[in-house]
Amino acid sequence: MTGRNLPPLSLHVPEPAFRPGDHADYSDFEIPVAGAVGRPEVGAKPADIRDMCYKMIRVVDEEGRAQGPWNPRLAPETLLGMLRAMALTRAFDDRLYRAQRQGKTSFYMKCLGEEATSVAAAHALDYDDMCFPSYRQQGLLIARNWSIVDMINQIYSNTADRLKGRQLPIMYSARDANFFSISGNLTTQCPQAVGWAMASAARGDTRIAAAWCGEGATAEGDFHSALTFASVYRAPVILNVINNQWAISSFSGFAGAEATTFAARAIGYGIAGLRVDGNDALAVYAATRWAADRARGNHGPTLIEHFTYRAEGHSTSDDPSKYRSAEESSKWPLGDPIARLKQHVVALGIWDDERHAAMDREVAEQVRTAQREAEKNGVLQDGLKQPFDSMFEDVFEEMPWHLSEQSAEMLAERKAAGI
Repeated sequence: MTGRNLPPLSLHVPEPAFRPGDHADYSDFEIPVAGAVGRPEVGAKPADIRDMCYKMIRVVDEEGRAQGPWNPRLAPETLLGMLRAMALTRAFDDRLYRAQRQGKTSFYMKCLGEEATSVAAAHALDYDDMCFPSYRQQGLLIARNWSIVDMINQIYSNTADRLKGRQLPIMYSARDANFFSISGNLTTQCPQAVGWAMASAARGDTRIAAAWCGEGATAEGDFHSALTFASVYRAPVILNVINNQWAISSFSGFAGAEATTFAARAIGYGIAGLRVDGNDALAVYAATRWAADRARGNHGPTLIEHFTYRAEGHSTSDDPSKYRSAEESSKWPLGDPIARLKQHVVALGIWDDERHAAMDREVAEQVRTAQREAEKNGVLQDGLKQPFDSMFEDVFEEMPWHLSEQSAEMLAERKAAGI
C-alpha cells in the first residue's frame, strides 16, 4: 500500500478572529498609509497592474488630509453633497429600522458603516449610468435625489407603492433613477449588469453599468459567469464587491478571504482589479471614477473590492451578538465613513461641528416628514392595500385570454358577494 507512512489528510475550516464574548483586538491590523498606492493609467493592461489587487487605496489620512495620486481634488460642493447624502442615508436607516420595530413594516436592512460605498460611487458615476444594486445600496437612490417618500411607500407596501406590494421591503426599483430592481437572489445583478453593458456597447451608446454584491456572494456561480462574459467581451462595467466581513452569520473566510483578497478574483479573469478602503469616501470616489473612465474608454471592466465593515446585523431578522464579538463594530480600525469625511472637510476649513450638528437635525427632520407623508398611504399594520385584481397586472404586455377570464370571474364573484 502506497502512502502508508504519510500523515492523514485534513481539512481547514475557517474561523473568525473573534466570537461572542471575545475582546476584539485589531492591534495586529496594519492600516495602509494614505496616499502610498500609485495610480496607474486608465488604459493600463490588467497584467501590468496585478499588484493593485493586493494593496489598498486610501486617500484620507488620520488627520483628515487628502494624500497621494488618488486624491480626486473634489470641489467643496461635491464633498459637502456626499457628506449630506451619507448623513441622510444614515438618518433614513435609523427611522425605518424603528418603523420595523413598531410593526409598520415586516423587514428592514441598514447599511450602517457602509454609506461611502454607494454614495461616493454614485457621485463618481454619471446619472445615466445604470446601477444594479444589492440590498444595501439605498445610498445610491438617496445620492441621486430620489424621493424618500416613494422609498418609504415601497417599504410599507401601501396604496402608493409603485411596485404594488410585489417586492420585499427595501428591494427598490427606480427606472427613472437608472436603478435596476433589487433581487433577493444573490448575485443575479452581476450578469445582468454585464449584459446591460454589452448591450450598451453593441448600440454604440456611452452609458456604462455598475453592480454591487457582498463578498459572500462572490462564491455564487452567477458572479463567475459575469466575470467570464465581462472579460471575454470587455464589457463597460464596474463590479463592486462590498467586503463588509460578514455574509449573514458566516464570516468572509468562508468565501475565500483567508487565501487572498476579493479584488484578486479579477486576476484569474484577466481584468483590472482594485482594492479600496471602503470607509474612505474620497478613495471610493477616486477608484470608481478611474474604473468608469476605463470602461468609457473601451479599456474593459474593473472589479473593485471595498474593504469595509457591517456595523449592524444583516437585517432586522438577525442578531449579530450570536456569532461575533460585540466590540468589533466600535473597534473597527478603519473608522466610520461619515466621521472621516467630516474630519476632512473640517480640515479644509469648509465645515465645522456646528454646521454638522445642524445638518444632522435637518436630515432627521427631512426623513421624519417623509415618513409622515408616506404613512398617509398606509402601513403594514393596516393590512392589504392593493386591490385583488392587481395580481393580474404588469406581468404580460397583453394579458392572455385565460387570465382575462379568471380576472373577470373573480370580479364578478366579489361583486356578487358585495366585496
